Amino acid sequence: MIDAPLLSLAIFLPLVGAAFILVIRNDDEAKAAANARWTALWTSLVVLVVTIAMWVMFDPGTAEFQFVEQAPWIPAYGIQYYLGIDGISLFLIVLAAFLTPVCILCSWEAIQTRVKEYMIAFLVMEALMVGVFSALDFVLFYLFFEAMLIPMFLIIGVWGGPRRIYSAFKFFLYTLVGSVLLLVALLVMYHETGTTSIPELMNAGFGEDMQRWLWLAMFASFAVKVPMWPVHTWLPDAHVEAPTAGSVILAGVLLKMGGYGFIRFSLPMLPEASEFFAPFIFTLSIIAIIYTSLVALVQQDMKKLIAYSSVAHMGFVTIGIFSMNQQGIEGGIYQMLSHGVVSAALFLCVGVIYDRIHTREISHYGGLVNRMPRYAFIFMVFMLASVGLPGTSGFVGEFLVLVGAFQANTWVALLATTGIILGAAYMLWLYRRVVFGEFVHEDLKTIVDCNKRELIYFVPLLIAVIIMGVWPAPFLDVMHVSVEHLVDQVNGGTMLAQSAE
Repeated sequence: MIDAPLLSLAIFLPLVGAAFILVIRNDDEAKAAANARWTALWTSLVVLVVTIAMWVMFDPGTAEFQFVEQAPWIPAYGIQYYLGIDGISLFLIVLAAFLTPVCILCSWEAIQTRVKEYMIAFLVMEALMVGVFSALDFVLFYLFFEAMLIPMFLIIGVWGGPRRIYSAFKFFLYTLVGSVLLLVALLVMYHETGTTSIPELMNAGFGEDMQRWLWLAMFASFAVKVPMWPVHTWLPDAHVEAPTAGSVILAGVLLKMGGYGFIRFSLPMLPEASEFFAPFIFTLSIIAIIYTSLVALVQQDMKKLIAYSSVAHMGFVTIGIFSMNQQGIEGGIYQMLSHGVVSAALFLCVGVIYDRIHTREISHYGGLVNRMPRYAFIFMVFMLASVGLPGTSGFVGEFLVLVGAFQANTWVALLATTGIILGAAYMLWLYRRVVFGEFVHEDLKTIVDCNKRELIYFVPLLIAVIIMGVWPAPFLDVMHVSVEHLVDQVNGGTMLAQSAE
């Protein structure tokens, strides 16, 4: 099984499922929709099994890429179909495969129009997400990276809220403009080295001035994806208008592509430039953490509040990554995984009550604990994980990031800590207003608690948050050697540049 093309399976199985849904013919529209749902669910579960098999078979003792698949694609230019994963990309692939069936389940009853097309969009999205995190050829990576715009654009624009067209175009244009500069960086690197192989480009040794220009070009793309302040304004609009599952996959996986880009490209390929621009990243990250936390405090829409909290949490990720030490980078990756689960769960919590009452206004709610005790407990766990309570996944990532930041710059660690305090303020404020108190509106007196389908997708998320909080070793041990190798690459590249001067 080790020799099986598991990465190709994880990429192409969703496309096979999407093609199967496409050719489903049934005169009864309800039956066709049911077939599409079940096909998408079973396909995504098979992909999840494949990614878990990769995790089980993964060798954490080496920093080399594993499950490598390599074949000529455009031989005239040396471009290859080149796939492989290390301890950094493995968990991001598992995260994408884990959240896809959750998205399909939470859309089971919420989406009633164009169900076939909706399920096809999510399966294509899953294939592209796995492709981004496993591509080892820069052109292949760029293809997956850009193609992801299409299904997400459709999910927001077709199945979103009243302002869905505006939000979809804003999301598309922000990401596309940044990615054009990433393409320029790719062309320059290919011109200089004659290769698009990511492992080879990591050892290319670009000059100091070129590193800085290339770094800025990559930054333009990855900063929008994270998203970093001030290019974050597309995110609240996209989240508010997207259907619940769209918000889940957007916060859970798509935001991680910016952080992954910094780790896979900026740090190892451009180490001297990364060190030079680290104070710039720290400044933007601190502004993002404090500013968006304050903005979250005054929000009246639950989705907007959680969207702004995502910008603040991703600020911790970028601080960890550009601390450029073992604890900081591991903390940044762990925070990405934790945020992927927790933010996805929080958007699901909003979706549950929105499906019942059809409003996201915080002022409309109150006293839900009296009618929805199971929901109140589930919401509480994820709220505390977002705050970073010890024993939850949020604590481990933030703690490691702050340890790494303290080694890099004491003031950065101190200012970042204020984000934890503000995070506790807005999340506890949200929970108190929604769950406790008296019923504000009559329709809340007949609201029903979580049903079996909702519990089916909440329970795995709860388990993941608790396991990652109390037993982080299975995750940190797998990524440790790969991160150690990355830190050596950064330090080695910086020393090489300094000796050349």
